[in-house]
Amino acid sequence: MISYARMLYKAFQGDILAIPGRTIAFFFLVLLCFVPLITQEPYILLIFIYLSIFTIYAASWDILGGFTGQFNMGQAALFGVAAYTAAILNTNLGWAPWATIPCGALMAVLAGLVIGVPALRLRGVYFSLVSLAFPLILSGIVFAFGDFTGGEKGISGVSSLSQSRVLTYYISFLAMIACVMVMWKLTDAKSALVRSGLVFRAIQEDEISARCSGIDTTRYKLLAFVISAFFAGIAGGLYVHVLRVAGPLILTLMWSFNPIIWTIFGGVGTIGGAVTGVFVLYPAMEVLRIVPEIRMLIYACLIIVIVIFMPEGIVPWVRDKLEKECPRCKLVNAATRRECRACGATLYPKQV
Repeated sequence: MISYARMLYKAFQGDILAIPGRTIAFFFLVLLCFVPLITQEPYILLIFIYLSIFTIYAASWDILGGFTGQFNMGQAALFGVAAYTAAILNTNLGWAPWATIPCGALMAVLAGLVIGVPALRLRGVYFSLVSLAFPLILSGIVFAFGDFTGGEKGISGVSSLSQSRVLTYYISFLAMIACVMVMWKLTDAKSALVRSGLVFRAIQEDEISARCSGIDTTRYKLLAFVISAFFAGIAGGLYVHVLRVAGPLILTLMWSFNPIIWTIFGGVGTIGGAVTGVFVLYPAMEVLRIVPEIRMLIYACLIIVIVIFMPEGIVPWVRDKLEKECPRCKLVNAATRRECRACGATLYPKQV
């Protein structure tokens, strides 16, 4: 038992503590575990619940937009399909949230297939424009079948995730951890277990070259769309059971733009960038409620400043300052080290 604990600690040191970025992420997650112990103010807990849900939503966009280069501007359609599905199943059939949320995610996947099969034949701005139309189409369907979807009023009376806000916090927090970890693994180009991340990167870098090397790029882009839709659906199902209302507001263009803004702010194609963007920008918007007249102006200025001085996003900028990749074995080291912790190669060779 002691030897097993030592082995785990050694692995923890090598995989977490030796890499500054992972160390920061680990202790940040530990801190989030204790939020309900620090405060049980309902409003504060609700903010953190939304942070968990929007993190899943933003990371789901990053899978398609950040890792395959397909700039989807209609992510709200996938989010909305899941939200309405969960709300209808809960209010009409009395299904519990643990059943409605997965069903909503599956309906989002189905919607993703319907959208993705024709749309992914396009590239660049043409794909973006086509994807932008789908939330508008879904919004029209919601108003056309008002007796079923509630029309402008939406569907109210959706049951909450739990009777306790603290328990709701932990449910959303654990869902965020699970979803983000799965998405990170599916998109990790260095993973020896799952190779989808490497293919996604190849498509992003040069789709034509990837196709010439034998990769079925259409199939993998559709796979990315399906994965993105599934996790956007999880976020939509969680959201509707927290808000307890499903309305046409979640199909507006801003709901499609929000995950794009959050992800670009934090760093596209990193998953961690989506997490960072949400945890910085969403609380900032809440704090800026104290100055409602200039709230959006300050918010826009904050985004512009970061984009100008950190064009790749916060996470890549911070990572470049704190970490250094070994030129020989490609292992990530702390930037303060002079030699690689594995092979001993010089991290900063002298320039001749």
